[in-house]
Amino acid sequence: MYKIVWFGTLNKSIGYIGKKKTRLLSPCEKICLNTARKTVQRCDKNYSPPKLSRIKNFYTYSFVLGSLFSMVMWAIYKLGKPEEDHRGPIEDEFSQLPWFRQYLMRMWHTLQYYEKMMEEPQMAKLLPNVVPPPYIQPPYSLVLEIKDVLVHPDWTYQTGWRFKKRPGVDYFLQQCSRNFEIVIYTSEQGMTAFPLLDALDPYGYISYRLVRGATDLVEGQHTKNLDYLNRDLSRVIVVDCDPYTTPMHPDNSLVLTKWLGNDDDVQLFDLTAFLQLVAEHQVNDVREVLRYYRQFEDPIEQFKDNQRRLQEQNQQSIQNLPTSERQWNLTLLGRSLRGSSIK
Repeated sequence: MYKIVWFGTLNKSIGYIGKKKTRLLSPCEKICLNTARKTVQRCDKNYSPPKLSRIKNFYTYSFVLGSLFSMVMWAIYKLGKPEEDHRGPIEDEFSQLPWFRQYLMRMWHTLQYYEKMMEEPQMAKLLPNVVPPPYIQPPYSLVLEIKDVLVHPDWTYQTGWRFKKRPGVDYFLQQCSRNFEIVIYTSEQGMTAFPLLDALDPYGYISYRLVRGATDLVEGQHTKNLDYLNRDLSRVIVVDCDPYTTPMHPDNSLVLTKWLGNDDDVQLFDLTAFLQLVAEHQVNDVREVLRYYRQFEDPIEQFKDNQRRLQEQNQQSIQNLPTSERQWNLTLLGRSLRGSSIK
């Protein structure tokens, strides 16, 4: 007497086990078992024959590994091939090595070059030398950031990324260009900055444009090294909203509050008045003035408060004068009332 013994699921071995030996299934029994197996397989949607699963896994792994290998070999060839001219390949210090090692060493040298280029500015002098007389060189250099100083990035589902122009930008650039060499120095990419500046400055008030390639990469942050500007730092004013962009020259920075896109902003008009006073008073070292305002959270607001107090003092001093001298002193103090003082 034989009986059917079930081992696990239907995808495992099935057979007849007798007292001493097993025997093959009869055709009728095979049909019944195959029908039962197919019924279970239809219920189990994730079921796949073991052999088919192994084949799928093999081809998947082969494709992934083959793609990675191809990418590595392409990078070695592209970055490691020798430079060529019209006569053919140019010999270098790696030309005497075995050919595969040549490509590896050139690739490594190229990667180090790109890493160094990202971490350091492309040139030791970012700006050309000061022009000699009789050419006119502005007495001061004004270094500006774009983002949150002149424009504000805005993103919506309907329009994507857009940049909003700050109120007073045209007036600010026009007035400052009289006494300042205006330099844009930003950590933004050139493909972003240049179209913005073309739209912001159609009249060419901006003298130079420096983008991310001119910054130093320090601990993952792009910083601005003013030593590369090729300018006298006692006459350089940096206007930014991030105090950490000039860590080596904090006394040259005038850190403003970020503009968040509000239409009632008037800070650029107040900043224009501050810079005009610096030029009118012919300050020999702007770092002394900027060091004073660096202690305040909002330096422009503090500047406005100082101007209000100074005007009140001037008004009080005029009122205390005798009537016969008041009109004469109004004319004398007129400039003081209009120009005031920086502090």
